[in-house]
Amino acid sequence: MDRDLREICKDIRCDVMTCIGHLGVGHIGGCLSLVELLAVLYFKEMHIDPAEPKMPGRDRLVCSKGHAGPAVYATLANRGYFDKAELLTLNQSGTHLPSHCDMNLTTGIDMTTGSLGQGFSCAVGVALGSKLEGDGATIYAIVGDGESQEGQIWEAAMFAAAKKLDNLIAFTDYNKLQIDGPVSEVNDIAPLAEKWSAFGWNVIDVEDGNDVDLVEAAVEHAKLGLGGGKPTMVILNTKKGCGVKWIEDLGAGNHNTNISEEQAAAAIAEIRGEV
Repeated sequence: MDRDLREICKDIRCDVMTCIGHLGVGHIGGCLSLVELLAVLYFKEMHIDPAEPKMPGRDRLVCSKGHAGPAVYATLANRGYFDKAELLTLNQSGTHLPSHCDMNLTTGIDMTTGSLGQGFSCAVGVALGSKLEGDGATIYAIVGDGESQEGQIWEAAMFAAAKKLDNLIAFTDYNKLQIDGPVSEVNDIAPLAEKWSAFGWNVIDVEDGNDVDLVEAAVEHAKLGLGGGKPTMVILNTKKGCGVKWIEDLGAGNHNTNISEEQAAAAIAEIRGEV
């Protein structure tokens, strides 16, 4: 792809604001924190073909924090999986774009997610299946930091290391906030890098997970470990609501919040640098 990743990030953020603003409510904070990662994966790193979304041997992404579905949908639309007009049907009757990811409804979604913790187990299963099939795919997974309080995450982590799933690259969206407040106060998961290392994973810690250059470099680094006998966890220190000041300032309140079309339009102007 020859499009500038920063401009792609702006397009994805604006489309997230448009579809959630049109609906009037959504998981805006955790969608905006993921944009740089999604842009890097879908426009630079993943072996995929929007014209053949079920292509054998394709790389696959499992967004275990399935409530960030609107960010994935905006990315897929920008990548050409379906028309952007569909984004305006988000979570409405008859839509192909429910609030949480659904592989049976949305072109380009590789795994249904939403019940926190379970998507990561599915990603591990997909990676194991890919290994057994020998299809050469890289499996990518995204987990939330609040989600990382789930025991199922660590059961899957232990299994992935035991089975030497070195075709699996996972990311933690470490924005430090969850629906009930700061992660550190609800049920602290720190020190996160040491935990993943102790579970037998390669670990890459990215100081600013909303810096597209750092994210791209981290993914390239992670890919060097493919075939090395260990899965890799990339910890992305992100900002919940990144890209729109008043949404960032809501803190944990931006997890799932009301957004009017007027607020969305103002946010888009800010993202585009027009204010």
